[in-house]
Amino acid sequence: MKTASSTALAIACVWLGLTPAWGVNKDLVQLQTQMQDLQQQMSHMQQSFDERMGIMKNLLDQNTDSINKATSAISNIQNGLQKQQSDSGTHVDQLSGQIQSLNDTLDELKARLAKVSKQLEDMQSAQQNLAAQQAQQQQQAQAPPPDVLYNNALRDYNAAKYDLATQEFTDYIKYYPNTDLAGNAHFYLADVEFRQGNYQQAVKDYDQVLQNFPDGNKAAAAELKKGFALLELGQKDEGVRTLRHVVQRYPRSNEAVQARDRLRKLGVPTAGTTARRAPE
Repeated sequence: MKTASSTALAIACVWLGLTPAWGVNKDLVQLQTQMQDLQQQMSHMQQSFDERMGIMKNLLDQNTDSINKATSAISNIQNGLQKQQSDSGTHVDQLSGQIQSLNDTLDELKARLAKVSKQLEDMQSAQQNLAAQQAQQQQQAQAPPPDVLYNNALRDYNAAKYDLATQEFTDYIKYYPNTDLAGNAHFYLADVEFRQGNYQQAVKDYDQVLQNFPDGNKAAAAELKKGFALLELGQKDEGVRTLRHVVQRYPRSNEAVQARDRLRKLGVPTAGTTARRAPE
């Protein structure tokens, strides 16, 4: 701007040198006026420029300060995150160790609890067995002697006092289940049911004699009467097979004689042709 003012002044001087003397004063005044206006404009422009530069510098300073603050904040955040991650990793490792320790302790407690539970079950079982034995001993102490009870039941059975005989045989099995005559008691209970026409239940009870006392002195009679009960139920094929088995297993017994007689009355041979199956 200063250069422009100097240039304008030089041009004015040259112009004055060339202008006729009569117009010097008038032109000089105009030129001075224009120069003053130009200087004022230049001054206003310089002032406006300085103001704008100040504003821009202020804004730049503010932006720079904001950027610095933001950069510092970001740096602090990053440092905080790194520290937090480091602390979190250490904390997680500590928690993992504690959890593993708790799991180990829990497994040990479970094992101890299972052992204690097994011991408790064994104690309860032993206590129940002892209580059952004591109850059985008390019942046997209150019950008649085994031979007296059995003879009374057999006497009432032969006298057709079936209700009383059933109760007495049931008591005998209850109080003396492991004696030699227990199988006989089971047989007579089934035989009472047979005589009363309860063939279905009689078959089940005869089977109980055969299963629990296969070598007892009532095994042949139980199988014979089972065959008779099956025939009464209309199960002829099964009844015939049962009677044939009596003949086969006890060939010289009185039960075998009765089985042959019943088979003859049925019109079937003692030994069936389908008793044995030829190999294929």
